[in-house]
Amino acid sequence: MLLKFTKMHGLGNDFIVLDGVRQSVRLSPKQIRHIANRHTGIGFDQLLIVEPPTKSNVDFNYRIFNSDGGEVEQCGNGARCIALFVREAKLSGKSRLLVQTMNRLMELTTRDKGEVTVDMGLPLFQAADVPFIAKKDENFHDLELNGKSVKISVISMGNPHAVLWVDSVDQAPVASLGPQIAAHSCFPNGVNVNFAQIVDRSTIKLRVFERGVGETKACGSGACATAAVAITQGRVDSPVKIELSGGQLTIQWLGGNNSLMMSGPAEISFHGHVQL
Repeated sequence: MLLKFTKMHGLGNDFIVLDGVRQSVRLSPKQIRHIANRHTGIGFDQLLIVEPPTKSNVDFNYRIFNSDGGEVEQCGNGARCIALFVREAKLSGKSRLLVQTMNRLMELTTRDKGEVTVDMGLPLFQAADVPFIAKKDENFHDLELNGKSVKISVISMGNPHAVLWVDSVDQAPVASLGPQIAAHSCFPNGVNVNFAQIVDRSTIKLRVFERGVGETKACGSGACATAAVAITQGRVDSPVKIELSGGQLTIQWLGGNNSLMMSGPAEISFHGHVQL
């Protein structure tokens, strides 16, 4: 099987994007892990597939697979890349697209110079929506890890997130604590772990350990989740800039039943073919 692909990234969070509209794409988890290997394959954080829509009001289906081969619900940086890919591949001439993920309908708007704004929908704060096993819904939960307690906030942006406030992201124990929280039994589907530092009322520094991937240079849904938690807790004002190691995203959210909007860049690295 010969597949045409495009390598892309959003602030260093890298992807390969497959056109499932004009070619047949059927990959096993083993094949995805093989392609994801940065030494013997292409290498990526997530694999994204654009497919024909299954609903009449939708332009495309949008599927996401982590580098471990597992399919996941959401990827904000990937959504921006999907919008640019669809335009550059001439799959659609629209500047505004509606795409269906595993559990959400997303609106993608392509702007000048590769900038894309994504309507990420509503942040969900109830533990059952994450899902997170808890006795009740609270702003903070104490998570037990090897006899120690870690204070987290939980939220869903269509995928599960835990947010930890730290004094310095540079010194945050992302490599050691990230995988422990990501695989904790209180998160039945795993969780993305966000280590966040408040800089001022309009700026947050962030590092993210993504389930099934590890730490990435940027995480769009993590930036959205962190901003929503920070705004709800009164730590920052909207819009808020999220500074990641790969660059900066802007998040706007007015709270309540308003959609959360994420804006940032998407870039094409190269095109190629892979033989499976």
